[in-house]
Amino acid sequence: MTPLRPNSLQTVIDAPTPMAPPRWALLQRQLLEAQARACHEFYARYFDDRGYLNCVPRWSGDDGPDDALENVLNWTVLHALGADDSILHLYKKALEGHFRQYTEAKTTDVALGRDGMYFQEFHACFDWFHHGEAWSPIFLQGLSDPNDRTLIARMRRWTGWYMGENPHVPNYDPEHRVIRSFFNGSRGPLLRPATALDWAGDPIDVEGRFDALHGEQSFDQMLEHFRDYTDVVGDNHVNLGATTLGLAAYALTGEEKYRDWVRDYLNAWVERTEKNNGLIPSSVGLDGTVDSGYGWYGGVYGWGFSVMQIPWNGRVAHRAYHTRTPFSFANGFLMTGNADYVSLFRRMIDNVNSHATVQDGKTLYPHMYGRLDRLERIKNGESLAGLPETGPEGWYEYRASKFAPSAFALWYWTHDQSALDLLDHVPPWVDFINGSDPTFPERALEADLEALRQKVEGFRADLRSPDTTMSDDMNHFNPATIGALTQLMLGGIPTGRDVHALHAQLRYFDPARRRAGLPEQVAALVDGMTADGVTVQLVNLDPVDAHSVVIQGGAYNEHRLTHVRDSDGGEHNPQGVPFAVRLAPGAAIHLTISMERYANPPTFSFPWV
Repeated sequence: MTPLRPNSLQTVIDAPTPMAPPRWALLQRQLLEAQARACHEFYARYFDDRGYLNCVPRWSGDDGPDDALENVLNWTVLHALGADDSILHLYKKALEGHFRQYTEAKTTDVALGRDGMYFQEFHACFDWFHHGEAWSPIFLQGLSDPNDRTLIARMRRWTGWYMGENPHVPNYDPEHRVIRSFFNGSRGPLLRPATALDWAGDPIDVEGRFDALHGEQSFDQMLEHFRDYTDVVGDNHVNLGATTLGLAAYALTGEEKYRDWVRDYLNAWVERTEKNNGLIPSSVGLDGTVDSGYGWYGGVYGWGFSVMQIPWNGRVAHRAYHTRTPFSFANGFLMTGNADYVSLFRRMIDNVNSHATVQDGKTLYPHMYGRLDRLERIKNGESLAGLPETGPEGWYEYRASKFAPSAFALWYWTHDQSALDLLDHVPPWVDFINGSDPTFPERALEADLEALRQKVEGFRADLRSPDTTMSDDMNHFNPATIGALTQLMLGGIPTGRDVHALHAQLRYFDPARRRAGLPEQVAALVDGMTADGVTVQLVNLDPVDAHSVVIQGGAYNEHRLTHVRDSDGGEHNPQGVPFAVRLAPGAAIHLTISMERYANPPTFSFPWV
């Protein structure tokens, strides 16, 4: 794969024929415009003039800095789709305020944060489950802002900590290819067992002041929540989320060292998986071997991580978080074009499901593996202190649903229809893409418009003062509702807070305003998708002025465009690069676009110089 930086648009397609505007196009533009207005009101309600969030800033796995930044989750993608430029401005103001607010915020009892919860504009020391949730909007800022020097400098700095470049922040051991702790950050790794206090943050009055989303009524209950979150030394599969830093740094700079590190770190995990009978280990020792960790199934959020979710009522939570790991391996697919990175996870899914059992005539599939004596102690509310070093192991937590984390994404990346067979229900978007549910676009857009209405109604009725507000209290009011827009406009997977890149078939640019996103009053609908191309409708809702739109293959120009056929029978050769469409007033066009998927290295660069 050779770098591709198109200097000019070699193909321009004209769409001269007007048509009555389809309802999906009107709804799409309404949703984009309404979200922008709602984001302004949301910002005015929950942020001050400095960009600080109106809340009690805490260090916590419950309501920490990650939740604070999630209040602008999806804003960068919303702008990249075509929302007003003010959304990007508000996001940046909130981001700078966030960095200052959590650098100034200090803990008293938690030693890790006494000099500031943030240092060098990054969490001092926490886990990639939460780092990733906080950084999800930042990872995607380059979609709209590829030349922002501050963003580029930050990505270089942060990624360097996970490549072994900074001896003062030794998160990464390049010799053994391990991130040295599940707890890591701008002050380096935590190389001792974590405590409940490390997770829960400083003591705080809860009852009568806060409505904790995890249901705790006291600080003691918060501590009890994290009682067994101790095994953090060594590498952990959740740390693979750090590869999205490397992807963003590479897409911003084009420097090969970032791609090399992502590839090398992922390859280390591939090798460990192969040695572990095709099962991705959740714990790796400091020497890079599975045997020296907590067992291949150990560690926080590992295969055997069953804990008392709500200890005071005896409910057990099974928290083996695998849903984000495939997206980390997909970073390797995106950066190298090697589909083996995602096929590995599919093989593992089949491996796990091969351990199914039949009970009362029903097939049940395991979702957890670990120490069965540990599980019994958890169920009985007993302490894990004194648990023998060895004990009975096995699969458990059998369910009627197949083990299938991110099976939908695996289908998307590979176009292997059998991946959909792993799901209990095929998403309606898939039926639409396959041509069997033509009403889906309007239903989905209507549902998101109603969700937006309810969110605005909710935050307008929120009477809490900042000193009774946690950082996550307003997350569910965030107006950026991009799920249907991402699927319908881009043929993509909604990003959310799952630490991953934007996986899309197409992306659009406005050449008149020299920015990312569809031009004003232009709508797009990807209505078909195959392994080697897509079909898309473009509509200009403006009855007065013509608009041009540039179409790119993939969110990062990773798909090479090879041929275009328009609805008037015209045949076009874009010669592998983005192309432009000129839409006359009120005009529409339907394009069939052929592409070589994952043929180009990813870049945030716009398709012009």
